[in-house]
Amino acid sequence: MGLSDFPVRASIGVTDIRRAVDFYEGILGLEKAGEGPSADIEGGGRSYRAGGGTMLNVFETPNAGGAKSTVATWYVDDLDTVLDELTRAGAEIPRYEGLGQDERGVAPRAGGGRIFWVADPDGNTIAIEAEE
Repeated sequence: MGLSDFPVRASIGVTDIRRAVDFYEGILGLEKAGEGPSADIEGGGRSYRAGGGTMLNVFETPNAGGAKSTVATWYVDDLDTVLDELTRAGAEIPRYEGLGQDERGVAPRAGGGRIFWVADPDGNTIAIEAEE
């Protein structure tokens, strides 16, 4: 059987769901698909639609912390347009030593293409990549 036969959803823990909603809906522009409790936190969980029928879960938890590595990646057709839209919406593009980022924060991606990152209010790192 194996888990390869089943869908998977990314889940990101945050310390404050209201602040996270401002980021995931207001800055990233994700469409809310559902809302529910997170453990004993009423309204502490959100699910968001993404391309290809995939979903992202964001949930409030006291165990949330700034992940130092990428927790989710979006693959886009036009990296520059997405970068422009996100920065206009207020996204901050972090800089990482030694990755060769340009003045906008875009780096060459291992294996080809380009990549940049955004961080949510808890410091969870999200990547945006393109094959271009």
